[in-house]
Amino acid sequence: MDLNSIKTVWLRVRWQTERLGPAGKLGFGLLVFSAVFFLVAVLPRQEESKVLMAEAEVLEARIRMEPSTESGRPRRRLQGDQALPAFYAFFPKLDSSPFWIGELVRIAGERGVEISGTEYRMVREKDLKLARYEMMVPVRGNYSQLRGFIADALHAVPAMALVDVAIRREGVHAELLEANIKFNLYLGEGKH
Repeated sequence: MDLNSIKTVWLRVRWQTERLGPAGKLGFGLLVFSAVFFLVAVLPRQEESKVLMAEAEVLEARIRMEPSTESGRPRRRLQGDQALPAFYAFFPKLDSSPFWIGELVRIAGERGVEISGTEYRMVREKDLKLARYEMMVPVRGNYSQLRGFIADALHAVPAMALVDVAIRREGVHAELLEANIKFNLYLGEGKH
């Protein structure tokens, strides 16, 4: 191609671009950006996604074939009327709440978090076999201590859920935070 043909092509491209107007230019720019994004970001990840899906299938097959660690027998799926009693059996008994509160206090001590009083409230819904023990725990510590306390508490008490966290700092340079953490501990009312 010589210099004149390049200039001619350039002039035609400019003329077509001017015909588009502002909205057309924006649309054309978005179309070019989308094509480049697809080529640069999406296509390379598709192969990675296929590899991960294959690994997940292999792991699922291995889990189905391996015996469970507790009993040495192969895992089995619960059917219909077996699933609900097994679900309720997971939850601790209603009278075990002092133990779980003690666990929270122990974890706070390990993490260096100061608990300043707590509020408890038992909520029993009609026609449900679970009771909800609502706990409002005002605590004080630095950010990493509070985060570690929440993580350790949820790990140690699997029947507990984090409902709300409200954090307050006295000033910009204050290292200690005050937080109101609300947990719900779910307890089984039936006999296990």
